[in-house]
Amino acid sequence: MDSRRPPHAPAHRSLPACVRHWAETTPDRRAFTYVDHPAPGSRGVHRTLTWRRLDLRVRALAARLAEDAGPGDRVALLCPQGTEYVTAFLAALTAGLVAVPLYPPDLPGHGGRLAAVLADARPAVVVTTSPAAGMVRDFCADTGARVVVADQVPDAAAEGWQPSTTPESAVAYLQYTSGSTRTPAGVEITHANVVANAHQALTAYGADTEPLTCVGWLPLYHDMGLVLSVAAPVVRGLLSVLMDPAAFLHEPVRWLRLLAAHPRAVSAAPNFAYDYCAAAVTEAQKADLRLAGIAALINGSEPVRPGTADRFHAAFAAQGLDPATHCPSYGLAEATVFVSAARPGRPPQRFALDRDALAAGKALPARPDDPRAVLLAGCGTPAGQRVRITDPVTDAVLSEGEVGEIRVQGPNVGRGYWNQDEHSRRVFGPGGWLRTGDLGTLLDGQLLVTGRLKDLIVVDGRNHYPQDVEATAQDAHPALRPDRLAAFGTPGDPGERAVVVAEHVRGTSLAEIDVPALVAAVRAAVSARHGLRLADVVLVPPGTVPRTSSGKVSRALTRERYLAGAYPAEGVR
Repeated sequence: MDSRRPPHAPAHRSLPACVRHWAETTPDRRAFTYVDHPAPGSRGVHRTLTWRRLDLRVRALAARLAEDAGPGDRVALLCPQGTEYVTAFLAALTAGLVAVPLYPPDLPGHGGRLAAVLADARPAVVVTTSPAAGMVRDFCADTGARVVVADQVPDAAAEGWQPSTTPESAVAYLQYTSGSTRTPAGVEITHANVVANAHQALTAYGADTEPLTCVGWLPLYHDMGLVLSVAAPVVRGLLSVLMDPAAFLHEPVRWLRLLAAHPRAVSAAPNFAYDYCAAAVTEAQKADLRLAGIAALINGSEPVRPGTADRFHAAFAAQGLDPATHCPSYGLAEATVFVSAARPGRPPQRFALDRDALAAGKALPARPDDPRAVLLAGCGTPAGQRVRITDPVTDAVLSEGEVGEIRVQGPNVGRGYWNQDEHSRRVFGPGGWLRTGDLGTLLDGQLLVTGRLKDLIVVDGRNHYPQDVEATAQDAHPALRPDRLAAFGTPGDPGERAVVVAEHVRGTSLAEIDVPALVAAVRAAVSARHGLRLADVVLVPPGTVPRTSSGKVSRALTRERYLAGAYPAEGVR
C-alpha cells in the first residue's frame, strides 16, 4: 500500500517517536528513496526504505551504538549521502545519543574543518559505511572514537533491544555552523527544537494539509538539507527522495527530473543552483521535463537575488513551471534552520530600495529601473516564531523600514553553543531572543535580509554590503566566474580599504584574459554604482576562493588569506 495521502500525524515530541508511529501505522509506505547516479548519463538507480524497514534498521543500529556510548555521548556521522546517513542520524537520536552530522574525509577542501569539529565535539563513536570505512578509520585514528560501519550491523541487533525515554529538552544533535571561520561552533539542537522547526517548515510550504514529496540534493550535514529532507518527512510521514550533491553539480537536470517525477514536490537549493540550472540545462534535456506539478522551490541562500528567480522561471516556463512556486526564505543554524518564508502560490515580492538610504540604515523606495537601486527579494513572514529588528549597539527595537540586526524568538531556537558558555550568553540573549548577526528590515509585512553585520565594509563612514559589491563586480566582465568572488574590508590609513578577490571562469587561462582591462572594468562599475573606490582587485584561478561546507564563499577566510599574502603569488592584479 502506498497511497498519496498519509494518515493524520499525531503530536509526537521526537523524531524517533515519529518513525515508530509510521512503522506501526503505515509500514509498507515508502519513507526514503536514494537515487544513485553511478555513471555519466545515468537516469538513476533507486534504493528505497519503507517505514517498517527504516524502523528496523534504526533500532538495529541504535542498539549497536548503545554498546559503545551512553546517553549524551556524541556520535559523529561520517557517511556519504544516502539512506545509511538517514538511518545513522535517527539511530543516534533513538539511542539517546547526540548526533554530529558531518561528512567523509574526502570532501574536497574541508579536511581541516572536519578535524577541528571532531576535536571540538569529541565523539565516542563515529558512524560510516563500507565504501568510506578505510579512509574514516585512518582519519579518526588519533581521536579515540570507535568506528561503527552502519551497513555491516545485522538486522538481528534490534531483537530484544528497547530504547530508553529521552526528554524532549535533551540535545538531539550538534549542528556545526558552516565554517566561515576556522573554529566553527556546534549549535545544540534539542529534540523539541527540531520537531518544532519541522512543523514550522511544513506549515510554511503547505505540507501540513496536502500530501507532498520532499526532493533534495542538499548535503544532509547541512541544516537545511537535514530538516527538509529528514526531519520534516519523518514528522509528517512523507516520502523523501535524495540524491548526491555531486550528481546535481555534474548534471543539474537530474534534480529537475526528480522534481518532475514526483507530484507536488517541495525542494530547496541555494541561489546559485537556480542560475546554474538556467544556464546549464540544454534544450534537448528540457524536452521531456514537465514541471507544472511542483509545489514549492525554496531559495534559502543569502542573498536571494530577484534576477535569479526571473532567469530560472524564464528558462523553464515552457515546461509549465509556475513562478509562484519560488519561495525566498531565511534561516540559520542557531534557529535549527527555518525562520521566515514566502508562501507558495503567491509570486515573490521584490523591493527596489535607495542605495544611499540603505547604507544609512533606512529602507526607502527607489525606481526599479534606477541603476543605483538595490533590488531585494522579500523573505516572507515568520514561520511560527517572532522576528524583530533591533539596533545592534543599543538593543532598541527599530520601526518598520529601519535596518538593524534581525532577532528571532521561537521554540526552534537552539539551546546554545556546545562548550561555549560565554558565546552562548552573547548570542542566545535574554528572553530567548536570538541575535542572528544578520542585518535586515521589515517592510510591508515582509522580512528583507540585507547582509551580515560582521561583513559590512565601512569606507569613509559609509556602509557597503559585500554581496552588493560582488554582484556589481561579477557583472562588469564576462571573464569573472559568477558567485565565486569575495568583497571585504581590510585595515587602511585612515579607515578601511575595500578589496575584491575574484575567480576567472573555467576553460580560460590567465594568458587569454586582458587583466588590466578586467580590473579597470570592475573598478569603474563599483565606483559608478556604489561610489566606492576599490583599493585592490585580485584575479585568481578557479577553485581558489575558499568556500564554507555549505558552498557559500567564505569572505572571512578569503580576507585572512589576502592579509597573509597568499594571493599575490597565485593571483594577478
